[in-house]
Parts: sequence; C-alpha cells; structure tokens
Amino acid sequence: MKTVEILNEKTVKEISEIKNEPKWMRDFRIKAYKFFKESDQPTFGPKLDVDFDIITYYKKITDNVENNWANVECSIKDTFDNLGLIDAEKKYLDGVGAQFDSNAVYHNMIQELEDKNVIFCDTDTALQKYPELFKKYFNTLVKYDENKYTALNGAVWSGGSFIYVPPHTKIDRPLQSYFRINSKNMGQFERTLIIVDEGSELHYMEGCTAPTYTSDSLHAAVVEIFVGKGAKCRYTTIQNWSNDVYNLVTKRAIVEEDGKMEWIDGNIGSKVNMKYPCCILNGKRASGDCISIAVATEGQIQDAGAKMIHLAPYTSSKIISKSIAAKGGNASYRGIVRINKDAIKSSSIVKCDTIIVDDNSKSDTIPTNIVNNNSSYIEHEATVSKISKDKLFYLMSRGINEERAKELIIMGFIDRFREELPMEYAVELNHLLKNYFS
Repeated sequence: MKTVEILNEKTVKEISEIKNEPKWMRDFRIKAYKFFKESDQPTFGPKLDVDFDIITYYKKITDNVENNWANVECSIKDTFDNLGLIDAEKKYLDGVGAQFDSNAVYHNMIQELEDKNVIFCDTDTALQKYPELFKKYFNTLVKYDENKYTALNGAVWSGGSFIYVPPHTKIDRPLQSYFRINSKNMGQFERTLIIVDEGSELHYMEGCTAPTYTSDSLHAAVVEIFVGKGAKCRYTTIQNWSNDVYNLVTKRAIVEEDGKMEWIDGNIGSKVNMKYPCCILNGKRASGDCISIAVATEGQIQDAGAKMIHLAPYTSSKIISKSIAAKGGNASYRGIVRINKDAIKSSSIVKCDTIIVDDNSKSDTIPTNIVNNNSSYIEHEATVSKISKDKLFYLMSRGINEERAKELIIMGFIDRFREELPMEYAVELNHLLKNYFS
C-alpha cells in the first residue's frame, strides 16, 4: 500500500513518480499545486471549512487493475458486490470501471466494443497507453487555474474514466464507473475525460458512495467531455456520499454542430455539495439538457444547478431542477444561462421547483440569465412550496399514514427525473429516498 498524507511540492512529485508519469505531467502537477497554494476559497456558495492538513491525498491499495472480479481482493470485491455493481454489469452494462480510494481496481468492457476500437479504461492507464490522444484533450476544457479545487485536482489527480468513442459508433448499453471513498479523511480526485466523436452515441453512468466517519473527507473531481458533430452523450450520476464528505466537482462539456449533451444529475448525499454541470454550445444547432435533483436533510447543504453557455446560432438548452429540503437541510439552485451576441435565434428554458418539507429547512434559487442578442430568449420559471396539507389529508383519508403520504408526494415531485433513469437506477433512487425521509 502506498499512501500520501501531506500535501507539498515534494509529495506532488512523489505521486507522479509512483505513477511513472512523463515529465510534462509532473510539471503540470507542480504548476497546479503552486496555484492551489496561492488561491483562496470560492467567493460564492456555502462557506467551505476544509481542513487540508487531515486529508489523505493518495492511497493505492493494489498495483493491478483487474478485468476479472475473481482476481480482485475479496474485501474490495464484496464492497462492490454489496453495492450491486457486479450484478448490474452482467445484466445491462457494456463496460464497468471501479475505483477504490485513489485508484481503479477493476475495469472491463465487452469484446464487441473493443472490436469497434472503443477505448474505455481508467485515466492513469490512458496516459500510459494513449499519450497523444490524452494530451490533446487533457486540461483543455477545465483549466487547472479556474479555482482552488480545479488546481488541487490538477496537482493530485488519480484515477477516473477515460472514454473514446470513434466516429459513427453507437454504444447500445451504458458504460459505468463506480467511485468509492472507503477510508477516514480520504481525498478522492479522479479525472474523467470523455471524447464522443462525430456521429457517435454514448451513455455513461457514475455512482458514488462512502461510509460515514466522524471527520471529513473530500471529493474534488474534474470531468471534461467533448461531443463531436452530430454526436450524443448522456452522463448519468447518482451520488450518495456520506454526510462527512465535501463534494466539490467541476463538470463541463463542449458540444459541436448538431451535437447533444444530456446531464442527468442526482445529488442525494454529502456534507456540502457544489456541482453545476455545464454545456458549452459551440456549434450550430447544438443542444444541452440538465435534469437534476438535490436532496438535503439534517446537516447537509446542496448547492447545485447547471450552466448553459450558448456560443453558436440556433442552439438550445433546458434545465430542469428539482430540490427537496427536509429536517433542517438546505437545498438550493444556482445556475447560469448565457446566450452570446453571435448565438442568434437561440433559446433556453429553466424550470426550478422546490419542496420544503418542514419549517426548519431552507432553499434559495440563485439564477443568472443573460441574453446578448435580440433574436434569442430565456424562459425561467421557479416555484417553492411546502407539502400540501390538502394532498396529505386526501391521502391519509384513504388509509395511508402521514410518512407514507409524504413519501408518495415526494416521489411524484421527482417523477420527471426518475423517468430519465435506467430501471435499476430508478429503483435504487426510490430506496435511497425512502431511507432519507423515513
């Protein structure tokens, strides 16, 4: 086992040496670390009180990434088996990756996709096996110097998913990665890079969990997605981090002419969550959608939303945000839609709906909507409400107890989100929400 628990320039170099990386990556890490040291915390959103001195920045459990679960250490295999990943792989996935703390422990893809020259591997392996393709896209969409946490990721990144889908290739079933923080005070800093080339289609799914400890952990990931001309990418996330995890993630996609990017984003767990999936609509008729839910209960702050940046004519975007605040939680929407001067005849629709379950909970809607030409428009609709007493009375008059009635109302409220999930994910979401509101 290799572990790095102190963050300085020497240990950043050590992580690069452990991974046997090329000099340009080591230099990049050092540059990112220096920016991290000079940077302040973000000036927007909830206050962040991350103790960087207690975080473990790198913890490698094994030297090998296996493609057979039988070869994975039993305790690690059992963890993913209990999460349902192994069974899901057999039933409805074309490929699976599993990361445990800092590194991938398992990766596999069906032979049919290999024959089509699809690449799906962990990001560390991609740097070694596909260096030119990797370097062409890495750090081009999310720069290390954007904020303190993109810089931290740049300095100590490890693991993540790398996907390349060649032109005119359709992947029929999803690819999935699962990220598990399993250690106290662990920092997980995966770097995901996805390229969906011209005319191709991909559905990628991501799951995240962690056990609960008495002190904080940190998840600061970066995702860069490139959607080619006429291509389509759907990125589905259900995060169920424990209540001691700061989840501070930068996710961004750039979409070319006639391309489509869809974010399906579920935020159930974490102590503080700041996540705003972004689409940069760079080509004519490009489109971007984000459908999300954020659920905050006791001790949780969900500061989530989406960003849509229209750069080209005839582009369109849609944001549907569902927030639920209960037991003193704070679930807020924060988003940006910007239609630039040259993005003529473009449109965006934003719908933000919130249910506040009790008097101790809170929700805010914080939109920034900008249109810089006269032929485009943004529609924004926001509602905040409490659970209707009339609806509760109606259900309870039919013999349903109050807790079950609240559950039914909440499930109906997020129906639009659940419709976008594969069946197995929708069932899991139902199970998670029942636990939260029981």
